[in-house]
Amino acid sequence: MTQRQLVIASKNQGKIKEFERLLSEYASDITVLGLADFPDLPDVDETGTTFEENSLLKAHAVANFTGIPAIADDSGLCVDALDGAPGIFSARYAGEHGNDIANYTKLLDVLREMGLKDPIERKAHFTCAVALVFPKSDARHSTVIVERGYLHGWIAAAPRGDAGFGYDPVFTPDGFDLTLGEFGPGEKDRISHRGHALRAIAPRIAELL
Repeated sequence: MTQRQLVIASKNQGKIKEFERLLSEYASDITVLGLADFPDLPDVDETGTTFEENSLLKAHAVANFTGIPAIADDSGLCVDALDGAPGIFSARYAGEHGNDIANYTKLLDVLREMGLKDPIERKAHFTCAVALVFPKSDARHSTVIVERGYLHGWIAAAPRGDAGFGYDPVFTPDGFDLTLGEFGPGEKDRISHRGHALRAIAPRIAELL
């Protein structure tokens, strides 16, 4: 059987490994590539106003540049008391893109300054939108699939755990005492927003590639 290929529009190795683990449950013959495999790929401006728009912008840009079907996600943390912030700006909440410690430290400082200490006052949820698209040169280019996933919980008072990435060390899922930073990879996959979204789209990937 010919090995199928899929490009994941990310340089984040933690995210790529997470996608690989989840996708392998549905299709073991798909070779997963990351943006590191295409160093000449121009940066994609995430100018969308929603997670869905940004995931589609990234997926289309990567698919058309590489000529390979692409999957992209956009995800973020939405805090109720902050009217959904940091939202689509989660990765650059503190100013520098991808500085996880700076981002969650700023969030903890903001909530502390607001005097919000009780978990019910610190309710939040992760949102993830995952898009699968095909390059313009592909006969399937008109096929576009978008799935969404959510994980509800609250913001811990201080970071705990060094697993995962992003806001994982400060996010406690509903029904748990641990932050996501204290979860093992398989445990997080089962409940995460990205896991929910990918499990929804993985059968379509296996079917369409």
